[in-house]
Amino acid sequence: MTFDRWNPLNDAPSFPAARYAAIADRIAKILKTRNDVLLIQAEAVVALEAAALSLARPGLKAINIVTSMYGGWFGTWLRRGGAEVVDLAAEPARPIGLEAVEAALNAHPDIKVLALVHAESASGIRNPLEEIVALARSRGIVTVVDAVASIGGHALGIDELGIDIAVIGPQKALAGPAGVSALSVSPAAWKLISEQGAPRDSILSLLDQKAWLETGRGALSGTTAPLEFFALEAALDRVEAEGIDAIVARHVRAARATRAALVAMGGELWIDALHGSNLVTTAKLPAAADPAAVLSVAPRGIELSAGVGPGAERLIRLNHTGQRARFDIVLGNLTAYGMALRRRGFKADISAAVDAIALHYGD
Repeated sequence: MTFDRWNPLNDAPSFPAARYAAIADRIAKILKTRNDVLLIQAEAVVALEAAALSLARPGLKAINIVTSMYGGWFGTWLRRGGAEVVDLAAEPARPIGLEAVEAALNAHPDIKVLALVHAESASGIRNPLEEIVALARSRGIVTVVDAVASIGGHALGIDELGIDIAVIGPQKALAGPAGVSALSVSPAAWKLISEQGAPRDSILSLLDQKAWLETGRGALSGTTAPLEFFALEAALDRVEAEGIDAIVARHVRAARATRAALVAMGGELWIDALHGSNLVTTAKLPAAADPAAVLSVAPRGIELSAGVGPGAERLIRLNHTGQRARFDIVLGNLTAYGMALRRRGFKADISAAVDAIALHYGD
């Protein structure tokens, strides 16, 4: 056995501490915010849990909008910290209605925190973020937004909207690594987090993470994962070269082309364009179709998968996220879906779908 062959995955060079602050600043530009940006050395679900536990304490009351399992988890974390939580659940695999949010806010005037997911990749829906944040902001409520699946796929201006805490992961529309995440924190959120009883001495304490800001944004605490940060830098290079607005526009185009082609094929959209995500398009299967059977005969290597969670059991997701948001993937997805339906005895006008896609990518 020989050990003289170097592998870049082993004994990786350290990531320069001086570049962490630059990464935070680059993320702030993507988020269009002047709020503090923290880097979390873990997948975004850890950053979400840290936000919940840093806010939660006895006496705090929160509205938690649930449109997937992720919203459900956030409510669990808030309760674990002692908060009183009003879960506001939408119909399964559907976005929350603005009227329901307004009614809940009117019924609970003592709410201090409102949390929601922007876009759901599990079901392909998008919650009315702008309107919900405006309602909360008018009441002085701190907002927490899970933007993991939406950043880069939807327009998101943190300061313009007045979002207090936004959690992102670079692994979806930004086409980056999954093992590192970030969150932005407003002065109002820091004030609430800093109240008596805030958790300390924990990797899930944002106040402990804030020490990085207060000591000049040098080395991060703990043992850093250099490969994740080198990969994040490479992803940010690609994002900046293309431009965040151009990336959003590319996802919008892919979503519009996919929806138009699905309708032209004779398929059924699960959600309309106004309430749909730009990351994935969800198709509702014909009543007699079995999801597993349809996927089993789809051509391999195509971005088709089953919906996830309650209400999404009979949905097929056509994925056009990140670097998949382009003509060849959109075309391949629709062709594969049409072929799978035909192989199971259902009608699918693939030619009409191709024509619809061509209209969106004809320039």
